[in-house]
Amino acid sequence: MTGTRTGRDLRVLVTAAEAYPAFEARALAAREEILLAFRIFDPMTRLRSDGARKLGLRTWADLVEHKLREGVTVRAWLSDFDPVGAPELHEICWHSIRILCGVREAAGPGAGRLDLYACLHPARVGALPRLLFQPVVRLRLRKAKQGLDALPEERRFTSMAERPRLRRILERPRGQVDLHPASHHQKVAVFDREWLYIGGLDLDERRWDTPAHDRPTQETWHDVQVLVQDPALARAGAEHVSSVNEVVGGERPAPQTPGVLRTLSRKHTEGNFWSMSPRPVAQELQDRHLERIARAERLIYLETQFFRDRKIASALARRAAQAPGLSVIMVLPAAPEPMAFLKSPGLDARYGEYLQAHCLRKLRRAFTGRHLIASPAQPRRMNGTDTDVERAEIHDAPLVYLHSKVSIFDETAAIVSSANLNGRSMRWDTEAGIELTDPTEIAALRARVMGAWLPAEERGDPAVLLLTRALPRWKRLVMENRDLAPEQRRGLLVPYDLKAVQEAGTPVPGMPEEMV
Repeated sequence: MTGTRTGRDLRVLVTAAEAYPAFEARALAAREEILLAFRIFDPMTRLRSDGARKLGLRTWADLVEHKLREGVTVRAWLSDFDPVGAPELHEICWHSIRILCGVREAAGPGAGRLDLYACLHPARVGALPRLLFQPVVRLRLRKAKQGLDALPEERRFTSMAERPRLRRILERPRGQVDLHPASHHQKVAVFDREWLYIGGLDLDERRWDTPAHDRPTQETWHDVQVLVQDPALARAGAEHVSSVNEVVGGERPAPQTPGVLRTLSRKHTEGNFWSMSPRPVAQELQDRHLERIARAERLIYLETQFFRDRKIASALARRAAQAPGLSVIMVLPAAPEPMAFLKSPGLDARYGEYLQAHCLRKLRRAFTGRHLIASPAQPRRMNGTDTDVERAEIHDAPLVYLHSKVSIFDETAAIVSSANLNGRSMRWDTEAGIELTDPTEIAALRARVMGAWLPAEERGDPAVLLLTRALPRWKRLVMENRDLAPEQRRGLLVPYDLKAVQEAGTPVPGMPEEMV
């Protein structure tokens, strides 16, 4: 399928197989301006649209150069990362910047303008926690230097060029190193201030997948974006992305962005001695989730990479007591990326599992008999192409990695964003999303997002999506799948394995919940 259209030209795009071609088509159609704000944007990502192929374009670098030659202005805000805490992501950012600088040069004189911004969130931990972390920081810096020294000279030069913040740290005299706890996590594009592309999906080859998810488990990636033609909404999105650096830097207040929900935080300007957290500026995504939970009457559907926020869990528990007719369906990945695909996940990943187990136990107690927690899995057994990490398998099948962030509340509202249901997305990182309130749009979103997990023969059955019937139908399907061989299952959902999460979780006293 190629997405669903609704009354105001809104398209629901499920997985990169739908989102990437639509993204490319809108970029190719842009006449004046393209704005890009992504956590990861790899210009070497292959193009998939028919329009790009007809023009002989192979990668996003080619597409950007093509638009520059047409005189289109392109502005890109790419997320940079703490060079000590996330060195690989720091290098990814600057690798993309270097490629795009080459694209700008190749476009030649008379081309459109290309503005590039490597955006490191300026919030820093306070003096005391920075001092306490210095032994770990120094150890990481020694390892980084040893790794660089072991490279051939040409590769070392390139690697240092693509890690400029790390290079400056290694070159300066010994001293305390700043640590940046927050990041820009949004995934937004605006075309001619008319079209807005927003949701949970970044751009690189790792995130390419199809709705069938018939790939090695470590290559699966389920995500959701929406593409909407709405000039007012697109202008709000443009105002948001073009103001973020000044807002988080404390240089200006957050502008009004009607229709675009955000999480924004900024650096502390003074008195930041104890703090490990940035200063909150806007928590619109959290606030809107809490408002919608408090009004829900029949069914809340949540599709999220993480469910770790105690505030959201407590709000759901309160509403369960107030609204006895309310049920919850939640779809989560069987394990987060580090637990599913790495043999030695870090302490932060284990702390995240601890928080998620706590939140899920609270949900189960509050919604006894009125909830379903499920995970997507492929309808086959593990084989030699799959990773051998234990948590990559659930109920004898390879997991489908879920990264989407969609919340649907009855027939009254739905939120599609870059924000997970964890403290980091709700309060620290830069996030962006939109809320749908038109019943037709909500119904279209529900059909596409929820329908993606169902057997093909049931996707057109309205009863499977009816608020009063969805839960028993889904529970029966998921429980039947649990007892069947993977090859015999219908649809892609199996019961979530809370026991595995509880066994993996580790409390970390003193670590802010927003860290994970």
